Amino acid sequence: MPVLAVTKDPNTCTMTLVAEFPVPVSRVWAAWADPRQVERFWGPPTWPATFVEHPFVVGGLSRYYMTGPDGTQAHGWWRLLRLDPPHSFDLEDGFADETGAPNSTLPTTQMRLTLEATAEGTRMVIVSTFASAEAMAQLLTMGMEEGLKAALGQMDGVLRA
Repeated sequence: MPVLAVTKDPNTCTMTLVAEFPVPVSRVWAAWADPRQVERFWGPPTWPATFVEHPFVVGGLSRYYMTGPDGTQAHGWWRLLRLDPPHSFDLEDGFADETGAPNSTLPTTQMRLTLEATAEGTRMVIVSTFASAEAMAQLLTMGMEEGLKAALGQMDGVLRA
């Protein structure tokens, strides 16, 4: 399992996930930039993702949905705020309705992903920042931590392909 640790800090409203992969930074970056690769790991194994749009440029709005075992769809979006290829990117992450429009009744998060070369490959650190302690508690109760760990647990297979 590539996920080494997840730490939550309610005082700073952050959740930090650390994972390592036995491939170069450029390979991990390429997986995030390509919608066909992202959809192979974004979303838990029983809720695979389909990316309808994924412009990997500053200001780009990615739209996707995850499909559950019973056919239920959960829609989401990412807005890329900053890119520093192949080292880091920042995005805003939120829920959407069936049309892909942002759902303002659920909280959004800011996510910073950084990639660092190690002797064995790449260390990936994802820091999710929540708007408030209440938003953090709501999203964690909805299964954000477990879902992210399960989703990123699939990256090894994608990176080896």
